[in-house]
Amino acid sequence: MARRRGAPAAAVASPAVVGTLALMALVYYSTLFVFLDHWLSLGTPAGAAHAAAVSLAVVACFFAFLCAAAADPGSVPASFAPDAEAAQGQRGLESRYCDKCCMFKPPRSHHCRVCKRCVLKMDHHCVWINNCVGYANYKAFIICVLNATIGSLYSFMIFLCDLFLKEHEFDVLYVKMVYILAGVLLFFLSLTIGSLLCWHIYLLGHNMATIEYREAVRAKWLAKKSGQKYRHRFDLGMRKNIQMILGPNILCWFCPTATGHLKDGTEFQITNN
Repeated sequence: MARRRGAPAAAVASPAVVGTLALMALVYYSTLFVFLDHWLSLGTPAGAAHAAAVSLAVVACFFAFLCAAAADPGSVPASFAPDAEAAQGQRGLESRYCDKCCMFKPPRSHHCRVCKRCVLKMDHHCVWINNCVGYANYKAFIICVLNATIGSLYSFMIFLCDLFLKEHEFDVLYVKMVYILAGVLLFFLSLTIGSLLCWHIYLLGHNMATIEYREAVRAKWLAKKSGQKYRHRFDLGMRKNIQMILGPNILCWFCPTATGHLKDGTEFQITNN
């Protein structure tokens, strides 16, 4: 997933990215060499299985993280020109002019003040990957969040098992502090990332970006006020919505580099309702 011209600076230059990777490494190290140490030292099959599962989740999360951070989220093609006739009478499909980029931007595109450019189907600018989340890297982003949720919850479960099934020297201050800090960190990490995953599953199911959700709140209120029922313009039903992001082949849903189903990101199918 090569970065195209006009993409933001390398993600590794961001302190937030370094902090995210350091947190990932810290959780992995503490899970494997502190909370699982007893089982691994005994050579039990359960310990080896847990270590393999945690390692798989971390590796999958790290790979998806790199894909989301290093990929171009979606640049407006230089050859893009608005099709006034095709969009005529179809609200939400009109191309708009960006005064900052001095060019027309396709439907669902927005200008990012951080990246200083227009991004196709922009969801938001994520400081943790130092990149926008848009049309081309949204799949990698949501897979990264999914794997991070699985990994953090799994680590938290292992922490609890180690806490209650093993005797500890909690009369020693530093041992007590390590377990208190680890428990608080894993709990809030699981809660935060899990909530983020639930939010994006909701958006995925409605084929909606975060920016579009904000716009839909007002549109829904206006529709309700006038006695009408609101439905997001690009909501094609759960199955099609998922396929538009993850792809038609279910075997490739959780591969962040399987993006062959994506087009140029300038045209989108709308609901007939």
